[in-house]
Amino acid sequence: MTAQRVTLITLGVKDLSAARGFYAALGWREHGESQPGVAFYQMHGAALALFGRDDLAADQGRPGAALGTGAMTLAQNFTTEAEVDAAYAAALAAGATPLKAPEKVFWGGYSGYWADPDGHVWEVAMNPFWPLAADGSLTLPGGPA
Repeated sequence: MTAQRVTLITLGVKDLSAARGFYAALGWREHGESQPGVAFYQMHGAALALFGRDDLAADQGRPGAALGTGAMTLAQNFTTEAEVDAAYAAALAAGATPLKAPEKVFWGGYSGYWADPDGHVWEVAMNPFWPLAADGSLTLPGGPA
């Protein structure tokens, strides 16, 4: 098994019910394995989980720890600027906080940022140097350095 992989991303949330509602409004479908204290979403080759912050801190062996947000970005890449604009608008309509409207950026692509109700930052982008497969998956061109 390769070491270079992520199979589950867990976001600590203040209010699990509200977070479930936000991601549902965004069009995400909760997986049947979800439980009252955690929501799971199947992604392409990985999963996303929403878990109450206090419960997540306790599960990490750090009960009472103040878990923060915004120090990392989750990203969705698209094939066109119009798709980026549509994804950004859908996030705002679902209740996301706009951080940076999509625009042409210094590295030659097009991207914008929004935050979910718990402050987790998402980027929506079109990178002309990273072609996406038909299913939306990304394989970085070139290969290892």
